[in-house]
Amino acid sequence: MKGVKQFRKKGKLSPKFFKHYEILERIGQVAYRLALPPTLSRVDNMFHVSMLRKDVSNVTHVLSYEMLELQQDLSYEEKPVQILDRKDEVLQNNTTFLVKLLWRKNKVEEATWEIESSMQDQYPEMFT
Repeated sequence: MKGVKQFRKKGKLSPKFFKHYEILERIGQVAYRLALPPTLSRVDNMFHVSMLRKDVSNVTHVLSYEMLELQQDLSYEEKPVQILDRKDEVLQNNTTFLVKLLWRKNKVEEATWEIESSMQDQYPEMFT
């Protein structure tokens, strides 16, 4: 092993595979040239096919998104979709009525408690 450059760690617990690297070209039948980062500049960028592993993408890591309609000041309007819960909060002599709202393009975990009277003024269609 003298003269062979190791990836970061050596020994029993060294990782078998590393990050995803782009294949630049195929050299012969069993060798590939990879695009390695500058931190691995001391390592030869040509690898035998047995040292490579196919990238199997996990579908759960792909995020779905919808395009937002941005205004001139780069803000966007959020609209409530559904009322999830209601409660009244008593502080000293005042009672405040709250509603838990699910907002458009958000998950249930991101629902917020808002004051019912202000939400009725802004979104009367939610309370009919």
